[in-house]
Amino acid sequence: MKVTGPYRRTSVRLPLAPEFRSMLVKAPDQIMRESAHQPTTRDPPSVSSTHQVPEAQERGGGGAKGSRACCFCWCCCCSCSLSMKNTGKEESGGGSMELANGDTNDNPTVEEIRVWSHSFDAMMKSARGRRRFRDYLRSEYSEENLLFWLACEELAKESNSAAVEEKARLIYEDYISILSPKEVSLDSRVRETVNRNMADPTIHTFDEAQQQIYILMHRDSFPRFLNSKMFRRMVENASREKK
Repeated sequence: MKVTGPYRRTSVRLPLAPEFRSMLVKAPDQIMRESAHQPTTRDPPSVSSTHQVPEAQERGGGGAKGSRACCFCWCCCCSCSLSMKNTGKEESGGGSMELANGDTNDNPTVEEIRVWSHSFDAMMKSARGRRRFRDYLRSEYSEENLLFWLACEELAKESNSAAVEEKARLIYEDYISILSPKEVSLDSRVRETVNRNMADPTIHTFDEAQQQIYILMHRDSFPRFLNSKMFRRMVENASREKK
């Protein structure tokens, strides 16, 4: 197809510099001999090399903050440095609430699953139920909703004012801040309420936000969980163990 108009491709012949023009007429063996005597030039620094961790930090003496920041951070104030603080806590499910109720056997029974299928509240009160629900939320990339809810439950148990302030700040950085990759979905009214409450954090700072996320999980994620392949496999495994 012939292209016409302003987008028609045109070729422009640019004059070669004298040194490049002379190279074109040299024999290949002559070019190879000359290049062998040329001093080796250093490649320009890459992005990764310009942001290498200092040697002292590689040996463990550079501090946690510097070693945890990503290679594109200059001031360690971006979301990656914030989100790395509590990686261990998040992996364990947001605190001791995840392993509560003394559930040593991770395999739910048929009766438990039947109760969960009729009551979201009952599932959320069960450590085994929360673990199964968390696995499903992770598969649809919304695990942060349950982690935020669990973190708020842990905050409500705190009595020390200094610990309350610190935990509230971490919850805000991990789940409310727009810089966080795990930001939960809140409407503007609730977000403004949380921002006001953060001026003087208490165990009730995130009450409205926690309730909104709980309703979101109940109405949105929970019905999909009950109709998922993961839930059907769980029922089948429990039925086989019962026999």
